[in-house]
Amino acid sequence: MSKKWVVTAKKADFDRIAQEFSISPYLARIIRNRDAVTDEQISMYLCADISMMHDPALLKDMEEAASVLSDAIEAQIPIRIVGDYDIDGVCASYILKKGIAAAGGMADVRLPERMKDGYGINENIIRQADEDGIELIITCDNGIAAADEIGLASSLGMSAIVTDHHEVPYEEKDGKKQYRIPFADAVIDPKRPDDDYPFEGICGGMVAYKLISYLYNSTDIGETVEGKDKLLEEFLSFAAFATVGDLMELVDENRVAVKRGLEILKKTENKGMRALMEATGTDPESLSAYHIGFVLGPCINATGRLETADAALELFFEDSYEKALEAARELVKINISRRNLTDAFTNKAIAMVEEKYSDDKVLVVYMPDCHQSIAGIVAGKLKEKFYKPSIVLTDDTDGNIKGSARSIEAYSMYDELNKVRELFVKFGGHKMAAGLSMPAGTADELRRRLNDSCALTDDDMIEKMRIDIPLPIGYVSDEFVSELDKLEPFGIANPKPLFAEKNVKIKSIELAGTDRKVLRMRLEGPGRDGNYKSLPAVIFNDAEKAYEDLKDKETVSILYQAGFNVYKGTKSVQLVIKDYIIP
Repeated sequence: MSKKWVVTAKKADFDRIAQEFSISPYLARIIRNRDAVTDEQISMYLCADISMMHDPALLKDMEEAASVLSDAIEAQIPIRIVGDYDIDGVCASYILKKGIAAAGGMADVRLPERMKDGYGINENIIRQADEDGIELIITCDNGIAAADEIGLASSLGMSAIVTDHHEVPYEEKDGKKQYRIPFADAVIDPKRPDDDYPFEGICGGMVAYKLISYLYNSTDIGETVEGKDKLLEEFLSFAAFATVGDLMELVDENRVAVKRGLEILKKTENKGMRALMEATGTDPESLSAYHIGFVLGPCINATGRLETADAALELFFEDSYEKALEAARELVKINISRRNLTDAFTNKAIAMVEEKYSDDKVLVVYMPDCHQSIAGIVAGKLKEKFYKPSIVLTDDTDGNIKGSARSIEAYSMYDELNKVRELFVKFGGHKMAAGLSMPAGTADELRRRLNDSCALTDDDMIEKMRIDIPLPIGYVSDEFVSELDKLEPFGIANPKPLFAEKNVKIKSIELAGTDRKVLRMRLEGPGRDGNYKSLPAVIFNDAEKAYEDLKDKETVSILYQAGFNVYKGTKSVQLVIKDYIIP
């Protein structure tokens, strides 16, 4: 079995929680499994009221950043925002540029080009800003690892505000971490070791939202902003969009932001966002975190991968809906091209692993001809298939090697890369993902050293499927599934609940769909009253294999999710089988 089933058994007084919050004990147990312990945390989880979000003032250097920015706006000095080419960087740049403009400031945006500039602010971007007469640089979704570059900006007479959410670079000496924080006018990053902000898991877009929120609500400049409450709502929706798209955990204030942000996005007046929904066939009223993560977000990311991210940013600033729709359709086409390219190199990478590296605990795959822009996606696909930390390396235009890394729960990618930092020209990231640049000819050395130092056990490399409740399928009802909606939005760290039952009877089984890629079954089990109840169930992944495994079986143990299937306006309960064990 490639996956390990684990029952989450966190304890609490579920009956008391159920009574206190007017929910079922089942829902109380699931919420406790999401690490909501205190009544305040449970209330934040269920209510997701925006007032429960943390005060921006709690972020270190927030007051200094707002003061520098406020002075720059009042003095009408030129400001340059330096973002990133992914969904988080685009949304953060949008928030800062529109937020500063609404306050009367003069700001433009420079998004690095993936192939030409690489990740984050660099010397060329800074020298160009100096030539353009820029007096204040604000980074977003980057900058924390750019101490030398920020130092250059200072030497050229420019002020700098760093807003980021990535790990602070450090060197380990005598067993102690020595952090290197850029010497800027202000550095806002919840991962700063000297920051006491209550929740460090926010994205770059959320940090940008916090800065503009503080600027509007805690400085005199906010009094001059017309319609600031409506603007802040829009900025929150973009921060929520970035939170989901950048794979942040949907816990604590992230959950609050995304829940409220989705409500705002359903009625957004931003023409670019509405056009993107139309171009992808997304019904605004049905918008969920799923659509951001798998439908809309990839279109924004695709521009920065295959072309430049400027097109995505311009889409959100477009005033003409007709032009926005045309631009959005172009983003969809770019994303389709990106997907086809990704599939081809994913298949190649899988074949390489199976042929050469199947015994490695850390997968390091060097494909010189792989497009840099999709290396991270391919690394993610390798991680999903083999459940091992995965790094995909490719050649860049300067004769170096560029790489993207994705990790598993038991392996901190940033910390492990930091142990071999002398191999890199540049690297950065966090526990689950990282980017790197290294000299040509060093791929094998990286692979050898990471594997030599790897302490992962065989158990670490078995994906854990965490069961919320062992629940007979006969207990699943319309009321039960409806109550599960209170757990939305689902995403990282707040997955759709998983249930399990042993030895469920198979009443019928067939392959369905025009391409026979869906397995449909009728399963039967005892209900609350002791009478047997049958429910429809489906398997979407590897349906043909599942059919061969189960077609002659009378029972099966299942790991499942419960939801509604809507067909021709009729809604009925359906189980989605995520894994199974043959008796």
